[in-house]
Amino acid sequence: MLVLANLDQEVAKQMEILSTGTAEIVPVEELRNKIKNSLQKNKPLRIKLGLDPTAPDIHLGHTVPLYKMKQFQDLGHQAVIIIGDFTAKIGDPSGKSETRKPMTEEQVQHNAQTYKEQIFKILDPDKTRVEFNSSWLSNMTFSDVIKLASCTTVARMLERDDFAKRYAEERPISIHEFFYPLMQGYDSVALQADVELGGTDQKFNLLMGRTLQKEFGQEPQVALTTPILEGLDGVHKMSKSLGNYIGVYEAPREMFGKTMSMPDEIMIRYFELITAVPVLDIRRLEQGLQDGSVHPRDLKMRLGWEIVHIYHGKKQADEAKEEFIKMFQRKEAPDEMPEISIAQIGLESGVTDMVSILVSAGLVPSRGEARRLIEQGGVRINDEKVSQAQSSPRINPGDVIKVGKRKFVKMAP
Repeated sequence: MLVLANLDQEVAKQMEILSTGTAEIVPVEELRNKIKNSLQKNKPLRIKLGLDPTAPDIHLGHTVPLYKMKQFQDLGHQAVIIIGDFTAKIGDPSGKSETRKPMTEEQVQHNAQTYKEQIFKILDPDKTRVEFNSSWLSNMTFSDVIKLASCTTVARMLERDDFAKRYAEERPISIHEFFYPLMQGYDSVALQADVELGGTDQKFNLLMGRTLQKEFGQEPQVALTTPILEGLDGVHKMSKSLGNYIGVYEAPREMFGKTMSMPDEIMIRYFELITAVPVLDIRRLEQGLQDGSVHPRDLKMRLGWEIVHIYHGKKQADEAKEEFIKMFQRKEAPDEMPEISIAQIGLESGVTDMVSILVSAGLVPSRGEARRLIEQGGVRINDEKVSQAQSSPRINPGDVIKVGKRKFVKMAP
């Protein structure tokens, strides 16, 4: 057992990590106490995340709770993923304005396999429990269901936003839809969950888990909600229909390029919500942006590398970054440009200083203009700045000399 001073420090560290990128913790003090008890007893917390296998093709917005789960896992806690195969076959509004259609067994199993492949891109499979909630819900008798339903009221169910809205607009709500929060809540009872994760749209269901655990004589779980991830436009929720998404199965080049297109303002949020970069490192990067020691373009390239690395590995991430750099440079240097031979600019006959080279190549009208451009940093060889007018650079066939923003010449043999 940790001594008191170290114990308090470890609790504070875990709370800082787990609070970062979190929308709400209900209640905060209970989570603090659960972590403290866990450390004192050397018993990991059981962290629950339910996934309904309703869409086989997912994007980074869907992965936000998984990264929070990974933080818990990295801190030594037990990750438990619930595949909602039973509930998916019933249908759930899930914050929608209408009842979701039930899925077939084949659809559920196909999509569940996709989710399992996805979660192990982020979580450690050797430290992750995967459960299907049909293993306990399908065994319940009708008497069990009635007993479960007696744990809450219709008035409480109508506190859920989507139910309240549909009721106010006199649009139908099927009785079976009220059972969905009960079933998700009962998953927490079956697992004896300590913490349940979910998006902000799942808050009602997470709190139902607390209610049912109390009814069944268990210590109630903490509800931890994660934010909705903005898309690449930096404004709207990430969505395929809006085209502002990064798909988890997209090619490395596509992932990296899309990342580079996002506004600077949302980079840190992406680091917090969908990467495994440690919180302290993110804070340093954020400070670097504020004081100017970190260039936004470089940080965005780091973010692109991190995202590709997660889903495709280090080699593909390195290649995607290098390819983007080359493409970026090609945008600065046109594919077609004038060529001039080394002999034409006098290198073979003794011309060595940069001023003479620029004049001989016809890139400047005078030696004075050449000196001025060099002093202002406007002359580059293969994107390397020429710093001194009298320098004698080594120039080889294939090199590109750039003057200002628009003048280029390529060296021929």
